[in-house]
Amino acid sequence: MRKFKKFYVEITSVCNLACTFCPPTKRQANFIEIDAFTHILDQVKPFTDYIYFHVKGEPLLHPKIDELLDLSHERGFKVNLTTNGTLLPKVRHKILMKPALRQVNISLHSFDGHVGSKDREGYVANVLSFAKEASEKNNVTISLRLWNLDPDNTTNAERQRNREMLSMIEREFGLDYRIEEKVVRGSGTKIADRIYINQDHEFQWPDLKEEEDEGKGFCHGLRNQAAILSNGTVVPCCLDGEGVINLGNVHDKPFAEIIAGERATKLYDGFSRREVVEELCRKCGYRRRFG
Repeated sequence: MRKFKKFYVEITSVCNLACTFCPPTKRQANFIEIDAFTHILDQVKPFTDYIYFHVKGEPLLHPKIDELLDLSHERGFKVNLTTNGTLLPKVRHKILMKPALRQVNISLHSFDGHVGSKDREGYVANVLSFAKEASEKNNVTISLRLWNLDPDNTTNAERQRNREMLSMIEREFGLDYRIEEKVVRGSGTKIADRIYINQDHEFQWPDLKEEEDEGKGFCHGLRNQAAILSNGTVVPCCLDGEGVINLGNVHDKPFAEIIAGERATKLYDGFSRREVVEELCRKCGYRRRFG
């Protein structure tokens, strides 16, 4: 039986920010119901030990995120959260000591990505307060992400904004060096026990409107990862935020049958031959990282 290293279960398609780097979803706004979530967990349990509470949307918006974490723990899952961090002061009590929680990725670049963000110092202070407590009290790994680098030329204004944020982090952790001196793009740099900084280029979502490539290459979609949107639609990876590559719905058919179906099999076998069979995949810049 195929085992996925990463399995994305989107618990809401709704976000509280409108970041320039993240196109709003065209799908219907949705928060996953407890029964639907439980059904999905039971469907995917044979296929993975790790679940991620997102594809699109801000998971901390879900009013029952504490219950979702408890259900995950009861079924033996470890959970990774990716959040913009703005809601941590309001919901930290719901997630802080949950045994299912393994890692929290906090997208610091969301602050500048959202037009109208205010109080950078307060935002960073709340994020770092949570990071310290979660790592110390519950052994949670924290990844502080600044994914806003321009692959061609990082502007001075961008560098200055990042420098202000990194300076706050350096002061909070008493670092005697500039973080930029240690960071390697694309990999985590440890700044404290179980707390890492990660810088990378700005993320680009694949889009059917983008230019198509030659259709050759490889990807890990349906190989080491898969995803289920909040309405139950199965997609091959966490980058299909609109459900373009709709493989089936777990509320209509078992997950095991869906990933053994014709469309899923063609995609998987195509990548095995280094042939890209899906249009969205041929328009995905992230896939090109794999050659």
